[in-house]
Amino acid sequence: MKANPRRLSCCLLAAAVAIALGGCNNAPPQAAGTAAPAASTAPARAATAAVPAAKADVVAANVDTSVNPGDDFFSYANGAWLKHNPIPASEATWGIGKLVQEDLYGKLRKISEDAAAKKDAAPGSDEQKIGDFWSTAMDGDLAERQGLAPLKPELDRIASIKDVPGALDEAFALQPLGVRGFFDFGVQQDEKQSDVMAVYLEQGGLGLPERDYYFNTEPGVAKARAAYVVHLRNMFRLLGEDDAAAGASAGQVMAFETALAKVSRPLADLRDPQKNYNKMSPAELTRQYTPGIAWNRQLQAWKLDPSYVIVGQPEFFGGLQKLLAQTPVPVLRDYLRVHLVDDYAATLSKPFDDEHFDFYGRVLTGQQEQQPRWKRALRAENRAIGMILGRIFVQDYFPAKAKQRYNDLVEAIRTAYGERIDRLDWMSAATKAKAHEKLAAVTKKVGYPDKWKDYSTLQVGRDSWAQNEMNARRWAFDDEVSKFGKPVDRSEWDMTPQTYNAYYNPSNNEIVLPAAQFMIPGFQDDQIDDAVVYGYAAASTIGHEITHGFDDQGRQFDAKGNLADWWTKDDAKNFNQRAAVLAKQFDAYEPLPGLHINGSASLGENMADLGGLLIGLDAFKKTAQYKDGGKIAGYTPLQRFFLGYALGWIFEERDAMLRQSLLSDVHAPAKWRVNGPLSNIPDFYQAFDVKPGQPMWRDAKDRVQVW
Repeated sequence: MKANPRRLSCCLLAAAVAIALGGCNNAPPQAAGTAAPAASTAPARAATAAVPAAKADVVAANVDTSVNPGDDFFSYANGAWLKHNPIPASEATWGIGKLVQEDLYGKLRKISEDAAAKKDAAPGSDEQKIGDFWSTAMDGDLAERQGLAPLKPELDRIASIKDVPGALDEAFALQPLGVRGFFDFGVQQDEKQSDVMAVYLEQGGLGLPERDYYFNTEPGVAKARAAYVVHLRNMFRLLGEDDAAAGASAGQVMAFETALAKVSRPLADLRDPQKNYNKMSPAELTRQYTPGIAWNRQLQAWKLDPSYVIVGQPEFFGGLQKLLAQTPVPVLRDYLRVHLVDDYAATLSKPFDDEHFDFYGRVLTGQQEQQPRWKRALRAENRAIGMILGRIFVQDYFPAKAKQRYNDLVEAIRTAYGERIDRLDWMSAATKAKAHEKLAAVTKKVGYPDKWKDYSTLQVGRDSWAQNEMNARRWAFDDEVSKFGKPVDRSEWDMTPQTYNAYYNPSNNEIVLPAAQFMIPGFQDDQIDDAVVYGYAAASTIGHEITHGFDDQGRQFDAKGNLADWWTKDDAKNFNQRAAVLAKQFDAYEPLPGLHINGSASLGENMADLGGLLIGLDAFKKTAQYKDGGKIAGYTPLQRFFLGYALGWIFEERDAMLRQSLLSDVHAPAKWRVNGPLSNIPDFYQAFDVKPGQPMWRDAKDRVQVW
């Protein structure tokens, strides 16, 4: 199921970059080599990347002293690095997180090539699956010879659609292949009964990154919207239509998707867990909203017979019903086939792959050229069989000592958070007691799973890359559906160990910190002082994720992971008033002319950044380095803490990618994830002598004080 803004809360600007090797986004794989719908990077982490012969200080080397820290701390802390590291042509974004990616790519490529070279791998073994997936994805000549052949059975079924019920049947048949036509579906924990797995139905079915792409009048968005129609036309031409027919099909599919977007909720509205929780029986959903969709029959075809479903946006399904009834069947056929081919374009011959990249890469992200095939193959392999690679990855690159270090750091942050709750002057004793109960119950998962997922039934062969993709998506779908009716497995991970990201899951009340999240390129753990570690790891990841349990969404879930109100009325009012100040602050930021940050949509992430910084700072003040006060590379411990936080957000992106993030991502851009929260912290003013009148200064009455 496509991740939505209220399920897993990640520390990344977006789930998708998560090195594209997994992430908080459980959507089906994007075409390899293209940017996923909302790309970004994550804070760097300490680990075991190769050590350069001559090493500058981990933070001082990045500082641009021509910038006053009170004017723009992001550019001060990171400016020197950014000046000397332009975005490569094959990338839409670049930063320290991308360097971590490069290191991970090298490690995982070796694992894959070693497996492919093993001639005696036992059928069904990890080595056989890795080797066959890698070899087939790397075989460009095979893809050229096959063309569209791997998709022919599905394309034939689409071509045989004669009416709306037939189109719906095919849309349901495509869901296991990761083609989310018309709507999104998933099996996950019931938000109000976290020990039960439930069927969720959500809005979806769009080809552009987010519904506002269909309506926003900003020139860059309008240009992308027009380019999407051109892309659709080109795809239909590749599917065999002449120019006139291809143009007509493209216009009709665009009109259909625009109507679908019109009945979809805006991004910020998807973040309200109560309003997006609508429990009803499948028969009731059919009767009240979608008389043309026999939900009981369709779900039973997937061996699901739920007594209820959770409908995220009932009005969307009502709108879908009307739209299906008034749309000609040929348009529905075109819509389904172009989505199928777009979803698998990277696995097909070069014309399909290139056309897909031209729009989803070049237009939507500004990427100038494709990544090399081996990187695209590796991305796809990780999404398909990432946990198999993960087992090998952690054996070689994440020792038990590293896992223990970050387990200990979590506990230091938990202690600091509890002390901060005690000091709150706006929260009652009753709510504080509940907050302590929830904090104590937060589960930590560090590095890698204690129990690995069983891939024994997944078939990987050498027929085609597309076939392996279909097999992997079908397997993942069946695995998800099989959880229905069974006890919730709270030990399961939604990210692979080699994912450069982290997340908080409200239904499990847990933070999950994959091994790769602790990497800083060029340094090992014992080479980084506590000030920097507490800034970039304790604050920007661990404290950030724990704070998600108490942000505007997370606070609505109790210690057991259930959507239940544990706040007094006055405390909830006080919280919302304080949160509104933070939302207003970010609403005022305008990264591109005419496009502001959406303070409401990004509120949870901004609150987690601010909370993580404050809690990480409290924990750091207990360390010997802070108490000693000695300088390193000319910077005090307090300065190095804030520079360490900024280190994790050394990041730049092309305007097209920035535009996409502003419209479709619940994370603010990197620069404002540094400057925004720091402008509310008095210790930052003290560390860098920030004065009234400077852009980073806020008067005390204007500063946010939540956690």
